[in-house]
Amino acid sequence: MSIKAFELVSAIERVKLMSDKAKTQIECLDVCGKNMYIGTSDCFVVHYSIEEKVQPNGRVTFVTEKQGHKFLVVKKPIAQLRAASALNRIMVLCDNTLTLLNMFDLEPIVTGAKIKGVVCFCINENPIRTNPFSVEICVALKKKIIQLYTVTEDRLIHLRDVSVPEQALTLGVDGVCVCAALTSGYCMIDMDSGHITDLFPIDSEQTHPVIKRISKEEFLLSGPSALGIFATTAGVSQRPPMQWSDGLSAVCFVHPYILAMNDEFITVHSILDQQQKQAIPFQGGVFLGDFDGRIFVASSREIYSLVPIPFEKQIQALLADKRVGEALDLARNANKTGMTRDKFLKMFKRIQQQAGFIEFSRQQFEEASQLFKESAMDVREVICLYPHYLPTNVNFTRSVPPLHEIADINQLSKSDESIKAAYKEFLRTFLEDIRGTNLAHGYKREVDVALLKLYAESTPEKLTELISVDTGCDLEDCVEWLEKHQRLHALGLLYQRHGESDKALGVWARLVDSKTNDPSFPGLEFVVTFLSSLADHELLWKYVDWVLEKDEELGVRVFTDRPANEAQSERLRPETVVDYLHRFPRAVITYLEYLIFQRKLEKEKYHTHLAVLYLEAVLKLMETNNVKKEELDIARSKLRHMLQISNLYRVQLILGKAKEKDMHAECAILYGKLEEHEKALRILVHKLKDYGGAENYCQVNSQGKEPGYRKRLFHILLSVYLDSSYERRDTLVAPAMALLNSSVADFDTIKVLQLLPESWSVGLLSQFLTRAIRMSMHNCRMTRLQRMMARGENLLIKQTFIEMQRDAIIMNDERVCAVCNRAFNDPSFVRYPNGIVTHVHCAKNKYICPVSGKLFSAGRR
Repeated sequence: MSIKAFELVSAIERVKLMSDKAKTQIECLDVCGKNMYIGTSDCFVVHYSIEEKVQPNGRVTFVTEKQGHKFLVVKKPIAQLRAASALNRIMVLCDNTLTLLNMFDLEPIVTGAKIKGVVCFCINENPIRTNPFSVEICVALKKKIIQLYTVTEDRLIHLRDVSVPEQALTLGVDGVCVCAALTSGYCMIDMDSGHITDLFPIDSEQTHPVIKRISKEEFLLSGPSALGIFATTAGVSQRPPMQWSDGLSAVCFVHPYILAMNDEFITVHSILDQQQKQAIPFQGGVFLGDFDGRIFVASSREIYSLVPIPFEKQIQALLADKRVGEALDLARNANKTGMTRDKFLKMFKRIQQQAGFIEFSRQQFEEASQLFKESAMDVREVICLYPHYLPTNVNFTRSVPPLHEIADINQLSKSDESIKAAYKEFLRTFLEDIRGTNLAHGYKREVDVALLKLYAESTPEKLTELISVDTGCDLEDCVEWLEKHQRLHALGLLYQRHGESDKALGVWARLVDSKTNDPSFPGLEFVVTFLSSLADHELLWKYVDWVLEKDEELGVRVFTDRPANEAQSERLRPETVVDYLHRFPRAVITYLEYLIFQRKLEKEKYHTHLAVLYLEAVLKLMETNNVKKEELDIARSKLRHMLQISNLYRVQLILGKAKEKDMHAECAILYGKLEEHEKALRILVHKLKDYGGAENYCQVNSQGKEPGYRKRLFHILLSVYLDSSYERRDTLVAPAMALLNSSVADFDTIKVLQLLPESWSVGLLSQFLTRAIRMSMHNCRMTRLQRMMARGENLLIKQTFIEMQRDAIIMNDERVCAVCNRAFNDPSFVRYPNGIVTHVHCAKNKYICPVSGKLFSAGRR
C-alpha cells in the first residue's frame, strides 16, 4: 500500500562545466556537509557548495554555487569519488587509479600517493582502528586481490590483502568483513583469516550487482529475479527478501526506507515489512546515493534531492487511511532518525492514542485497550465518548489538536443497541483493568463514577464491591442515576459511604416496606447488622421500633450484636433496653439471655425476670390446646437449665408458681436451691420415678463441695429409697440396690449398714460389701504408703540439715556478700551448697549460684 515518503526536489538544474557546449555527463557524486563533488564522463571533478533552505510554506529548496573544477588529464570517466572531511581529501577513482585530491582546491596531494589497477573501492564505516585522522578503505584490484588501506592526509597505508578466485565488481565492508560481488556470485570475506564464504550465485550480465551496507554487520544485495537479499557478515539472512523492479542500477538506505533506482522509476520500500511504499518516476538516472541521511539522485546533467516527508506527516497519512499497523511500525522507528528521546516518546504516545481511537471506531476493542494503556491515555478522553458518564462538574476539554473525529458512541453505533452494548462492555472492562493503577492516578472519581453508571445499567451485582471499597463515587452524580435504574441497595451503600446514615437507612427501609425487587439487597438482616454497629445511638432508636415490628428475634440483635469495644452509653444501658423491650416479649427474652449467658451480668432482677418469662412461656403452652410435645419440652428444658445454673433469681417466687401447676421437675431444682434436698429427692423418686435424675441431682448439687456434703446427699437419697412410710417401698428396692452398687455414688459404709433393713440378706448386699471392703483396704494401704514416704522425706531433710550444720560458717565484720561485696548488717543470709554466701535479697534463685552460675538440684537445699 502506497504512502508518500519522499518528494523529488531539484538541487542543481544543470551542472555548469567549462561551457554549455561541452558534451559532459554526470557519472558519480558525493556530498560532504555543504560541499558537493561531481565526477563527470570527461574526467572533470566539479565542486559545488550546496545549502538546504526551508520556505515558510514548508517546501525545501537548495541554494548552490559552483566553487571550482579540476580536469584530471586522462580523459576517462570518473568512476567513483568519496570525500573524507576529517582529512580534507577526496578519493577519486579514474582510469583504474585511485588518487587523493584536496577538498577545496581540488589539487592532487604533493606526495602523489595513488593505487593502480583498482576496479572499485568503498569506505569502511565500521573501521578496525578508531584514529579520527584516518579513514579505512577497501579496494578491489584487477589482479583478483582485495586490499585494506588506511588513508591519511598524504599517504595510503597498506594493511592486508586477500586473494579471490574472480575479479570483484563491487564491494561493501564492515569491520574486518568484506562483502564482494564477484563475476559469478556474492561472497563474504574475513580479512583477518582470509576465509571466504560463498553466499549465492548471480549472472553479472543479467543482474547488476549491488551491495549496500544497511546496518552493523548486515548488507543488502541485488539477487536474481529482481530480489533484494539481506545477508549478515555470518553469511545468513535474518529478514525476508525484498521484491523490486527489473533493471536495478542503484540502491540507497535511509532508515526505515530502501530506495531502488532503475531506468524509469525510483521505488521506495520499507525495511520493516519489505513492501513497496512509493514509486517516483525518474528516467535516465545515472546515480543514487545517501549522504548522512540526505539522498541525492542524478541524471546525466541534473541533480535532485529526495527530501523525506516528515515522519509525522507520513504517519498521519497512514492513520487517515486507517493503516494502523504500518503507522505504528513507522512510528516505532522514528527514533532512529535522530529524533530526541523526549520528542519521540511524546510523538509516539500521541500516535498510539490516535491509533487506539481508530481501532475503537472499528470495534477492535482488545487492540484499542492495549494502545490506550501503552500510551497512558487520559481516561477522560475515552469516558467523554459516553454521554452523561463523566461527572457533571468535571471541566474537561478534549485534546487539541483532536485525537479523533468521534462525537460519541451513538455516532458509532448508529442506533444499534447491540453495538452500543459492546462499546459499554469495552469501557467497563477497560476501566476495571486500569482502576487502582497509575493510568487512573488523579482520575479516581471519573473512573468510579463511570463504572457505577455502567454497573447500574447492566451489572448490578458489582455495585456493592465498587461502593464499599475505597470508592471515588460522589453523591451529586450517582444518586439520580441509581434511583433511575432502581439500584436502591447500592444507593443506600453510597449514602453510608458518605456518612449519610439516616438517608441510607431510609432507602433500606423503603426497600423492606415496599418489597421492591433488588436482587443485591440482602434484606432486613443487613439493616439489623448495620444498626448493630451504628455509633449514632439517637439514629439507632429512630429505627428500632420499625425493625422490631418487622421481626422481633432479628431486631433484638441491634442490641445484642454491639461492637465489643463500644463505649458505654446512657441510651443503651441494659435497664433502658429491658424497659423498652417490654412490648416485644420474644425480643426481651433474647436480650435477657444475652445479658445473663453472654455478658455474665449478675443482677437478681435480670435473672428473676428471665426465669419468670421462661415460666410464663411454659405455663402458656401448658394451657394451650393441641400444643406439640416437642415445643413444650424445649420450653421446660430452657426453664430447668436457667433454674439449675443460676443462683441469683428469687427462688420462692418461682417455687410458688411452679407448685401451683404441679411442675415437679422444676420444684425439685428449686428445693435444691433452698438446700431442702430431701423434698427435692422425694419429688424425683416418688412423684417422677426418675431414679437416674435423682442420682444426677446428688452429683450436680455436690459439685464444688466438700466430700462429706456429697456423701450426705447420697445418704439422703438412700434414706428416701428405704423410707418405710412410703406405701410402695417394695418398688424402690431395685433402685436402692442400683444406687449402692453405682460407681458414682459415695457412701459412709457404717451409716449405710445402719440404714439397711435387717431383713436384707448378705447375698443381696454382696457387691456393695465387696466394693466397700476393697475400698477400705485400698485407703488403708494408701495411708501407710503416704506415712512411710513422709517418714523417708523427713529423714532426708534431717540428713541434709546435719550435713549443713557440719561445716561452720563464720560471720564477722570482714565477711562480705559474694554478689554485691557489701558487709552483712542483718543476721539472715543465704549459703549455697558450693559455699557461696550472699545477702537474702542478692539470692535471686535458690537453685542457681549467682557467682558461678552452677545449677543445684531441687532435692538439695
